[in-house]
Amino acid sequence: MAHVPVLLNEVLETLAPREGQIMIDATVGGGGHGIPIARRLSPGGTFIGIDWDEKRLKELREAIGQEVLDLEKLILVCSNYADLVDVLEREGIGKVNGLLIDLGFSSDQLGEGKGFAFKGKEEPLAMTYSDYDTPLYQILGTLGERQIAEIIKDLSDERYAGRIAKAIVLERKKSPIVTNHDLAKVVRGAVPKNYEGGRIDPATRTFMAFRIYANRELENLGRILGGLTEIVRSGGRAVIISYHSKEDAMVKHFFKDLAEKGEAILISKKAIKPTDLEVKQNPRSRSAKLRAIEIK
Repeated sequence: MAHVPVLLNEVLETLAPREGQIMIDATVGGGGHGIPIARRLSPGGTFIGIDWDEKRLKELREAIGQEVLDLEKLILVCSNYADLVDVLEREGIGKVNGLLIDLGFSSDQLGEGKGFAFKGKEEPLAMTYSDYDTPLYQILGTLGERQIAEIIKDLSDERYAGRIAKAIVLERKKSPIVTNHDLAKVVRGAVPKNYEGGRIDPATRTFMAFRIYANRELENLGRILGGLTEIVRSGGRAVIISYHSKEDAMVKHFFKDLAEKGEAILISKKAIKPTDLEVKQNPRSRSAKLRAIEIK
C-alpha cells in the first residue's frame, strides 16, 4: 500500500522552506513530506533525512535520484530520530531552520515481513522499525500478564486489555505467539463479538500498543523533545505530527512549557487537524494532530 503523506500542505505552510535553508525530516520514510521540502530548499539548501528503516532509506535514495535537486548537501542517515543531536554533530551540521517529525506508522511498511499488519499475509511478529531491535515475539515471551495488560491499556486505551493479556498468556502456554496472525487471532477471540460495533478490527489497538512499546516510541519522543533547542536555531520551526493521545499530550505540554519560559512561540494554540476532505481521501489521517513552535 502506497503511503500518503498526512497534512502535507499544512506542513509546507508551517515550515515554509526557502532556498538555501537547512531542514530535517527526522522520520523521512519514503519521502512523502521530505521530497517536497527538499525541492523548496533548492538551490543551495541542505536537506537531512533520518529514518530507522534501512529499506526505506534505500528506496528514498532511488526516488531522489530521479529528482532534479540543486542542493548544497543531501544527507540521508539510518538512525533513530532520538539521536538527532549526535547525528548533526557527526555530520558537521549546526542548528537548522526547520524540523519535521511525523510520528505515524508508514502504510508502505505493511506486508514487508515485520508483522505490523493484523490482516494480509502471515509474517513473523517483529514489529520493529530497526532490524537490530528485539522482535516482539521474543519480548512477549518475557512479559507477565499484568505487564501485558498495562502495555495494551496505557498505550492504546483498549478497555479489554485485561482479557486480551490473559488470552495471550494462556495461548503461549499452548504454543508460542510468533506471527502477526497468531496474535491477531488471540486478540479477536478475547473480545466480545460486537467489538466497537464492527467499526474497527479488534486487533487494531493492541497492535498499535505493542508497536509503540517494541520501538520505545514514547521514550524516543521524550529524548527528541529534550534536545529540540539544540537542533533548531532561533527563528527556526519545529513541526510534530502525532496520532496517539499520549504522544500529542507530550508534545502539547512540552511546547507550552517552552513558550511559557520565553524560549519559543506557539504557531497555533490548538492542534491543526486534517480537513474532512483529506480524511475522506486518506482515512489513516483521521487521528493526526499537527503542533508547531518557532524557537526564539
